[in-house]
Amino acid sequence: MSDRPAGEAAVPNLPLVASGKVRDVYDVGDGRLLLVASDRISAFDVVMAEPIPDKGRVLTAMSAFWFDELGSVAANHLLSTDVADLPPTAAVPGLEGRIMLCRRAEMLPVECIVRGYLTGSAWKEYQSSGTMHGTSLPAGLVEAAQLPEPVFTPSTKAAVGDHDENISFDAAVELVGEELAGRLRDTSLAVYAAGAELARARGFIIADTKFEFGLVDGELVLADEILTPDSSRFWPAEQWSPGSTPVSFDKQPVRDYLDGLDWDKTPPPPPLPADVVAATATRYRDAYERLTGRSLADWPGG
Repeated sequence: MSDRPAGEAAVPNLPLVASGKVRDVYDVGDGRLLLVASDRISAFDVVMAEPIPDKGRVLTAMSAFWFDELGSVAANHLLSTDVADLPPTAAVPGLEGRIMLCRRAEMLPVECIVRGYLTGSAWKEYQSSGTMHGTSLPAGLVEAAQLPEPVFTPSTKAAVGDHDENISFDAAVELVGEELAGRLRDTSLAVYAAGAELARARGFIIADTKFEFGLVDGELVLADEILTPDSSRFWPAEQWSPGSTPVSFDKQPVRDYLDGLDWDKTPPPPPLPADVVAATATRYRDAYERLTGRSLADWPGG
């Protein structure tokens, strides 16, 4: 299952609702969805041919940890990560440690990005125009500088293979209404602040992150994943030095390798060497174990 191509059902006894770059979503009935995290990895919006061992387990275990830790800050969609809670016909081999049984939410068409540090695309924009997401920032900031305060920078959700598009808060209001846009902003900032505080106590900086929200019976809930290496940029606090970008505990080894090739960033992707795959797997596992204080070996499916 870990290297199954997107679109091919991993749980053939359930209706497939959606197949993404990493997760596949199934209808379990009774207002519930099953999210299955594979070991697939994408870079530059292209899914690589080689899986990253245990990546799906890391994403699931980490999301479950954060949903539990931050449940008092924001409600979420998670019901269970136990295969025993699935319908018997759905409990196929290989699901252990990779599933989230969730309440079915009406997903909102806004990606909720929170930035605490000037890096990635925000740094590139600042270098060229002195702005971040179209808003002016103080002069003289350097790469990886901590922002005066975390900033909510929404984007639209792109179809698979397309790039998300940064939008203004006013554009988010046009998409979901003023009241709901305000709740998305305030909840995103609150979740980021709580998560960043816990992460800093464990020796990590959360430079930026992306949340997704939905509505369940009118209740705003966090959905999909939360504060994982796929959705967030984690830096070891001891390596943070404004003016340079620290090592990031995510898919950076894959990006760095691909950036060194003469590849136009369109399918098919070039093959990943074994050492790049191994280094990426280590980054994911270490992020989970250092942030949670738990061993991945103790998570189901190991």
